[in-house]
Amino acid sequence: MNPRLNISSNPHARTGHDTFHEMYNVILALIPAAVFGIAHFGIHSLFIICAGILGAMSAEYVFDMIAGRGNTLKDGSAVVTGLLLALVCPPTVPLYIPVVGSVFAILFVKCFFGGLGQNFMNPALAGRAFLLISFGAQMTNYSVDGTSSATPLAVIEGGKAFSATKMFLGFADGHIGVSVAALLAGGIFLLICGTITWQIPVAIIVSFVVSMGIFGGHGFDPQYLWAQVCGGGLVLGAFFMATDPVTSPVTNWGQLLFGLLVGILCMIFRVYSNMDDGTSYAIIIANLLVPMIDRVIIPAPFGLGRKVDRVIDDNMNGKFNIPKSAVILAVITLIAGAALAGVNALTASKIAENQLAANLAAYEAVLPDAVEFAYNDDINALLDSAQPDGIYGGGSYGRVFINEVVEGKDSAGNVTGHALSVTSMEGYDGEITLTVGILEDGTITGIAFTTINETAGMGMLADTPDWRAQFADKQVDSFILLKGGGASADSEIDSVSGASTTSGAVVNAVNAALDFYHSQLAS
Repeated sequence: MNPRLNISSNPHARTGHDTFHEMYNVILALIPAAVFGIAHFGIHSLFIICAGILGAMSAEYVFDMIAGRGNTLKDGSAVVTGLLLALVCPPTVPLYIPVVGSVFAILFVKCFFGGLGQNFMNPALAGRAFLLISFGAQMTNYSVDGTSSATPLAVIEGGKAFSATKMFLGFADGHIGVSVAALLAGGIFLLICGTITWQIPVAIIVSFVVSMGIFGGHGFDPQYLWAQVCGGGLVLGAFFMATDPVTSPVTNWGQLLFGLLVGILCMIFRVYSNMDDGTSYAIIIANLLVPMIDRVIIPAPFGLGRKVDRVIDDNMNGKFNIPKSAVILAVITLIAGAALAGVNALTASKIAENQLAANLAAYEAVLPDAVEFAYNDDINALLDSAQPDGIYGGGSYGRVFINEVVEGKDSAGNVTGHALSVTSMEGYDGEITLTVGILEDGTITGIAFTTINETAGMGMLADTPDWRAQFADKQVDSFILLKGGGASADSEIDSVSGASTTSGAVVNAVNAALDFYHSQLAS
C-alpha cells in the first residue's frame, strides 16, 4: 500500500516539514548563541550545556524504556529542551542544576502528559521556573571570569545607564544565551526555513515596546526601550520558546493575540514586580490560555468561504460560547488581581513608611549616641562613582551593593560616625540587607539587619545578639570568616554553624562597607 494512503491519527504531515527537521533547525539556530556564550563566559558554560542536553536525553530514554515505548530520542526534541534550558542558566551554576531542570522538564512536563505534542506548556520554560523556585540563589548568580555583578536590567532599574550595544552583542552579564545578535541571527534563520512564523515574535516585541513606552516610566525613550528589548530573555523567549508549535495557537490571529498577551505580561512583570525579567512566567501563563484562544479564534473550513458559520463542537449545543469554567476562572482571576492591586495601592505608602522606620531604627542601633541623621550629597556622589554597574568593588565582595550612607550627628551638629546600609544578594535564600555603624576613628560599633530571610534555626542565627556582637567595637580594615570556628583576633569571625553561606554574605557586606569607609570617608 502506498504509505501516503495510510489512515492514522493526527497530526498529519502535509508538507516536507517533519519533527526531526524542525528540531534540527532549532538546534542549528541556537548554535551561534551557544558558541558565543561559551566564548564569553568560559568552558564551564560548555559543561552546563552538555549537562542539560544529557540530562534531558537520559530522562527521556529511561522513561521510554520503562513505559515500553519506542525510542523517541531520534526526533531531537529532548536535545532542544536540554539546550534551551542550559542557555537560560547563569554561567556559574553547578552542573547538577541543569541536569535536575532537564529531568523535571522532560518527565513532569512532557512524558507524563503523553510525550511530544501533548505537553501543555514549554518544557524548557517549566524547567527554568522549577529551578528558580528550587535554587533561587544559584539561578540568579551571574558573573564573568568569576567576578559577580548585576545584570544589565538590574542596573537599569536601579536608575543607572548601561550600554545597549554591549547588551545587543552579548558582552554583558546574564544567562549563557545572552547575545541578542546571535539569537536574532538564529531567529531569522528559523523564519527563512519556515520553522516558525513571524506573528508571535513580532507581536511580542511590538506589544512589549509599546506597553513599556506607556507604562515603563521613561516614555518612548529609544535608548531605554532598546535596552529593555536587549535585556533579559525577551528575544530568546520570543523566537525560541513562545513559538513552540505544541504550546502556541494554530491560527495567525490566535498567534498575534498570544504574542500580544506575552509582550504585555513581560512589561507588567518588569515594571510592577520585583523581578528584573519575567519572560519565562509570561510565556507560561500565555501557554495555559492557548486552548481558549484556539477555541475562540476558529478559522473558516477550507473551501466554504469567509461567511461560513464558525465550526462548532458537538458539545456546544449549536451555539458558540466560551466554556463556563473558563469564564468563572477569568472572573475570579480579575477579581483577585483587582483586589491585590487595590491592597497594594492602599498599603504602598504605609510600606514605605515602615521601611523608613526600620532604616531609622537600624541607624539608631549602630550609632546610639547620634541625635540626628543626615544625608550628604558629596558622599552620595562618591557612592555612585564607586559602583557604576550596581555592584560595589567590581564584584570582589560578591553581589554586594551599598544602598546609602548617612551621617550621625551630635547635638552640636558635629559628625560622630556613619551608618552604611549594605545589601548582599548571596544569602542562602537571597537578599540580606544590614546596616554597619562606623565611628569617625574607624571603630565599628556593630551591625543591624533590616532584611534577612534565611533558614530558621540555621542562617537566621546570624541575627542573634551573640553572633552580631563579633563585629562590635573593632578597629580593623576587614574581617575574615572562620568556617571551623576558633576566632581569637579582632579581624576573625566565627561562622554560624551549618550556615557558612549566610555568614559569608554578611562578612562580605560588612567588608564592603569598611572598604568604602576607609577609601572614601576616612580623613
